Amino acid sequence: MRRAPWLHLLLVFLPLPLAGQAVLTAGSPAEVGMSARVLEAGVGLYEDAVEAGDLVGAVLLVAKDGKVVLKEALGWRDKAGDLPMETSTMFRMASNTKPVVATGVGILVEAGSISYEAPVRRYIPSFDNHRSAFINVGHLLSHASGFRIPTLFLSPYMEPTSEHPDAPTLQLEAARFGPVGADVVPGTTYSYSNPGYNTLGALIEMASERPLEAFLDEQIYTPLGMEDSYHHEVDEKMDGKLSRMSVVYYEREGGDWIPGWSPGDRPQVPFVRASGGMISTVDDYAIFCQMFLNGGEYGGRRILSPETVEVMTSPKIRQNPDSDAPAVYYGYGWAVDEEGVYSHSGSDGTLAWVDPHRNVIGLVFTQTPRGRNPVARFRALVNLSIGDQQ
Repeated sequence: MRRAPWLHLLLVFLPLPLAGQAVLTAGSPAEVGMSARVLEAGVGLYEDAVEAGDLVGAVLLVAKDGKVVLKEALGWRDKAGDLPMETSTMFRMASNTKPVVATGVGILVEAGSISYEAPVRRYIPSFDNHRSAFINVGHLLSHASGFRIPTLFLSPYMEPTSEHPDAPTLQLEAARFGPVGADVVPGTTYSYSNPGYNTLGALIEMASERPLEAFLDEQIYTPLGMEDSYHHEVDEKMDGKLSRMSVVYYEREGGDWIPGWSPGDRPQVPFVRASGGMISTVDDYAIFCQMFLNGGEYGGRRILSPETVEVMTSPKIRQNPDSDAPAVYYGYGWAVDEEGVYSHSGSDGTLAWVDPHRNVIGLVFTQTPRGRNPVARFRALVNLSIGDQQ
């Protein structure tokens, strides 16, 4: 029998007390009531996965009550080069970019520059037509726009012209989505949409009058001290840190993983996008997650109001309405489960989850997206390590 989850969610999504405005510091599992032995068993899952060749490498991080109780690197960031994975390794974050972009939108909403309820046509003229007129900003954030465009951008990219000598750009390419428009009524169904988030990136640029990467750096990364977060895998745009990035392994050949992308290869997209493209580390992304746990503040710097954090991490639309499985929703930039845990993954092998009831952050970063990742068992062990104390 299918449950009526909204009755449960009314309780789950009541505002939670802030986590003491915690700043992340190193700690022991015992300090926060976690079992070191159970966490070690979680690390063992990844040791076994690397040993078996299911993954090339991984970095794990677990924090509770502002204490980082587990941070472990396993395997390689470049196996052929015999370069080990390190806790400071930089990762292609893919769709783990989306919570950051949604945060940028939230900042502009609080500033009065954007409204969640406003139609996108108010900001992007190409959306002022019968197919896109009723798509609003909130629809884009929750993947409920009605877009059914299967690619990041329309193909081929625009060529430079006398009118647009800088083409292709994020704004020019996102404007092309407007005439395509919605295939179903906006707000009625969930369909994961990279074009929707790329439209949000263009909207951020137009509302802030800043390039997307500059806006996110100025409004999020620099205030939070996220010193290893960038938006294009080009050395000169990463302060010379390209060599710290991991190879991304997509395919196997003769049982061995072979590189699908290596540091120095051409970027996937020739301009900064909002559907993906972020580069980061476990330390930086943990800070970003802790900011959410703190109700929008970290280290004395407020990024979002507690009210905006609550809006972003509350369910807007169900992802699996026809399933008898536990309900999973999407908020604004985060997937949200029935217990109020919000999370996001990236197609190159990254996962972050934030559990506001246990006051826990978990990160599992790999660059072996088609490997066998024991992340479900790892998450279960993280919860088990807390025992009956929650």
